[in-house]
Amino acid sequence: MSAPEEVIFLLDVDNTLLNNDQVVADLREHLTEQFGTTASDRYWEIFETLRSELGYADYLGALQRYRLERQCDTQLMLMSSFLIDYPFATRLFPDALAAIAQMRKVGPTVILSDGDVVFQPRKIKQSGLWDAVEGRVLIYIHKERMLDEVVQRYPAKRYVMVDDKLRILAAMKQIWKERLTTVFPRQGHYALDPANIAAYPPADVTVEHVGELATMDLSVL
Repeated sequence: MSAPEEVIFLLDVDNTLLNNDQVVADLREHLTEQFGTTASDRYWEIFETLRSELGYADYLGALQRYRLERQCDTQLMLMSSFLIDYPFATRLFPDALAAIAQMRKVGPTVILSDGDVVFQPRKIKQSGLWDAVEGRVLIYIHKERMLDEVVQRYPAKRYVMVDDKLRILAAMKQIWKERLTTVFPRQGHYALDPANIAAYPPADVTVEHVGELATMDLSVL
């Protein structure tokens, strides 16, 4: 194990660095245009069922289940192509890469994300985030349960977690306590949901947009 860093920045992806709400809206529009409203609604029903079973969003897994109901529909290949070839780099939030560059002046940056083992890594690769953090990417099913693994792979005296979900920030803070500084960018439907905001304690630092970190003195974190 290498010597611990003074501080490491842990970064969520969906609705933190990348506008995943817009990706979902584009996919929904594509499904409706190509297959109709009924088929689109059915796909999203399967998607939500699968997410409740797995604990993370699995777009390709939902497509596989949907295919079992429509095995004769060759157009389904167009749906998978839309997901695989999606221009994720165009959905990065403004100054997201600049924020990562600013963090790297203080300490290493590590992607810490939930997701599947195919679509989520491709999203991170295609968006440019993989290269921005120099390949330091961790993807788990429930990342807040994998903090011992995070410490083993990337030891540090302190951590900063940037995430749009207060639930995740609160769970990590409960485990790491003062060792962790939580940063909450108010982006995406989770971060703007009053019920979610009321259900968990506030983060140590709140910003309206992740791009604000690009010009912030991050040493104070």
